[in-house]
Amino acid sequence: MAWAIAIAADGIQIAVLPFFAGGVSSPADIAVDAAVALILSRLVGWHWAFLPTFAAELIPGFDLFPTWTAALSYVTLRRAQSVEPEVYPRDFTSTRSLNS
Repeated sequence: MAWAIAIAADGIQIAVLPFFAGGVSSPADIAVDAAVALILSRLVGWHWAFLPTFAAELIPGFDLFPTWTAALSYVTLRRAQSVEPEVYPRDFTSTRSLNS
């Protein structure tokens, strides 16, 4: 769901560039970016990467780069790398019964 929203938001801002070309001066651009930031934070949890992405979206012309998709890629990659594998203690009783 988060991926669909990030890609859709970037697609809207790229495809409808004339309406969002104003950057900070465009209320529609700010509304889309604020909504996406809130929705992504709800879906995947807050991450600091969403803050500079929101700020970058306020710069005119930056809407041509898929910043929300890039931020979500970064967040999901970092979270996937931070998950430590479960290590189970070796059960010596089961191996002894097999060898006996």
